[in-house]
Amino acid sequence: MMRCKNVMKKAGMVIMVLTSLVLMAFSIQAEPQGDLIIFHAGSLAVPFEEMEKQFEAKYPQVNILREGGGSTNLARMISEVGKPADIMASADYIVIDKILVPDYAAWNVRFATNQLVLCYTDQSEYASELTVDNWYDILAREGVVWGHSDPNLDPCGYRSLMVLQLAEKHYNIPGLYDKIIANRPQENIRTKSVDLVSLLKTGNMDYAWEYQSVAVQHGLKYLVLPDQINLGNYEYDDFYKQAVVEVAGSEPGAKIQQIGQSVTYGVTMLREAPNPEAAIAFLQFLMDPEGGLKILKDQGQPPFIPCRVPTQEMKAELPEVLQSLVEVK
Repeated sequence: MMRCKNVMKKAGMVIMVLTSLVLMAFSIQAEPQGDLIIFHAGSLAVPFEEMEKQFEAKYPQVNILREGGGSTNLARMISEVGKPADIMASADYIVIDKILVPDYAAWNVRFATNQLVLCYTDQSEYASELTVDNWYDILAREGVVWGHSDPNLDPCGYRSLMVLQLAEKHYNIPGLYDKIIANRPQENIRTKSVDLVSLLKTGNMDYAWEYQSVAVQHGLKYLVLPDQINLGNYEYDDFYKQAVVEVAGSEPGAKIQQIGQSVTYGVTMLREAPNPEAAIAFLQFLMDPEGGLKILKDQGQPPFIPCRVPTQEMKAELPEVLQSLVEVK
């Protein structure tokens, strides 16, 4: 009898060990691993670098491969060139809606906002005179070098032009937009907005349009503009709609119109994501108020807490672990 009990006891211990090994193997298998490809707006470079560090510390088997640039250009690299990516984070959620949904992505989560500011340095021409009441006069002065990013490739580019259009209406100065643009040669338009940062710091440019978060992250001086023109306050969306910028479409020679609205960032996971497990884990970290959203807030970019989707139907399309992190709004 005693021998039978010992056998049963040993058998029980073996089962427990085997069960633990099975659970451990499952746990290891479930741990995200491998390369994770993230395309993101250039204005997200600094916060996403910090997110990369924290995420890889949490999931050491994941290797994040980031590519920053103009959001429109990156989205077209996915849709037209066929470049593989797991996640796309755009400075304008509309880019994802227009280029990637529904063929390349099923949903689009809005996770942060921003506003346009006019950046400069102590070496900028007339910097000591710059105020919210005369900035447009300074940009139109001969010898002042100012620029913005390419509106065909980067949302900050067409938003910069929208700010100038809205300024003409807000200050009620007919012809102001054309007057300012006439003092900006074509070579002052750069591929993406963050390219302008080095030009400012080296003294090769006096003023540049950037997102406020970029200015904060790079230690630039900047002028905050009235809410009526800075595209940073959704309560003025009706006024912002008066700004319309024509940009290149997806087909050669085609044109589309971008209509002014408050700055809203969007993120999605691609349908053909090479590493969906790691992508979902990163998005869960990004949308966490104590994770990625806190990093954005700490670095001068207001997040949406919780993140947002426009419809209940889109919320249902999200991976289950992400649904509790968003609201329908």
